[in-house]
Amino acid sequence: MTTIAAASADMRQRIAAEARTWLGTPYHHHGRVRGAGVDCAQLLAAVYGDVGLVPVLDLGNYPVQWHLHRGDEVFLGWLQRAGAAPVQASAQPQAGDVGVWRYGRAYSHGGIVVAGGADPLIVHAYIGRGVVLSRASDEPLAGREHQYWSVL
Repeated sequence: MTTIAAASADMRQRIAAEARTWLGTPYHHHGRVRGAGVDCAQLLAAVYGDVGLVPVLDLGNYPVQWHLHRGDEVFLGWLQRAGAAPVQASAQPQAGDVGVWRYGRAYSHGGIVVAGGADPLIVHAYIGRGVVLSRASDEPLAGREHQYWSVL
């Protein structure tokens, strides 16, 4: 394994490990405090910031249900600001990648891949559930239009 590939694999494992430390944190819109409250966007900003991969991102103000009334791809814009790029559709997601799902009119829910493959394992913050671990094929993610992005 080359040095760059080894560094990338190490960073992917650091991201996955950091994401798992948020499990059980309650859902709280605009929250970004491990153990106290977080939403799905803030979870991503916290994890990638805590591992030093991206600078601390200010996501600004966003209504809880913005995606139901507007088609603006706010979530994808945040990923682009962080330097992420879409993973090729032919490639399987890897640990450390971001999954985004369409709810309403836009991609508006995201999670962190902690184990890649055809049915990746995702850490995500969900209303009413908090930060949970689930497969992409599990509810509430199952069957929704989705894509994967990578900061690496």
